[in-house]
Amino acid sequence: MSGRSSTAESPLGTPARGTVPRAFRPALAALVSAQKPSTGAPAYSRFVNRRLGRWAAAAAYTLGATPNQVTALSAACTFAGIAVLALAPSGVGTALAVVLLLVVGYALDSADGQLARLRGGGSPAGEWLDHVIDATKIAVLHLAVFASWLREPEGREALLAVPLVYQVVATVAFFAIVLTDQLRRAEAAKTGVAAPVGRRTGLLYSLAVVPTDYGLMCLAFVLLAWPPAFTVVYVALLVANAAYLVLALPKWFRELRAVTPSPAGTRP
Repeated sequence: MSGRSSTAESPLGTPARGTVPRAFRPALAALVSAQKPSTGAPAYSRFVNRRLGRWAAAAAYTLGATPNQVTALSAACTFAGIAVLALAPSGVGTALAVVLLLVVGYALDSADGQLARLRGGGSPAGEWLDHVIDATKIAVLHLAVFASWLREPEGREALLAVPLVYQVVATVAFFAIVLTDQLRRAEAAKTGVAAPVGRRTGLLYSLAVVPTDYGLMCLAFVLLAWPPAFTVVYVALLVANAAYLVLALPKWFRELRAVTPSPAGTRP
């Protein structure tokens, strides 16, 4: 998710229509100094994907691309990777293709939001597009694993429900994260009080929550070259994500209850 609704002033100014700015290094420098807080971000997203996205955003700015164009390219890479996963036989070539396409797609998913901030802020339509694509990829990624296992069961007949359970966990987690953030921002806008910021932002927390990192899921597909290893890792990631969701949902609920309610229309 790139969160493109900000309307802050651009560090470099919006490039004029029809021009191709030659400003990669200044754009990269501006992005380094204008990063979003890394509150709660897992290690890969925080230390690897954000940097890849920064380089991609600076390159896109240099080429005069728009955030929505970067979002479209991200979607094309991601869904191409998911298609390869669902349709191609397991092997080294398939593993490398899936990982490359998903990693590039995820980096571009970070780049679109960074590019929007560099150009002076995004729009509700851009944020909507970004979230819809994210929700779709999360839903279909695990269906692609299910299709792959149906085609090549290799002793996994008893585990065919695992990708479907993973899809439920991932979809609920994505919706809960997005909705929690939106409700915090909405309440902050009503009260004029800044939305609460998570306190656990250090390296240890980033490492502790890395099993929930979509980037780690992308890298795990390299094990498609050795299906038994991928099965073990995939099941382990499901267990970790389910445990995280079980712990996080009550916490988010308590945090939202602690937010000062509006005078009218408050739910118990």
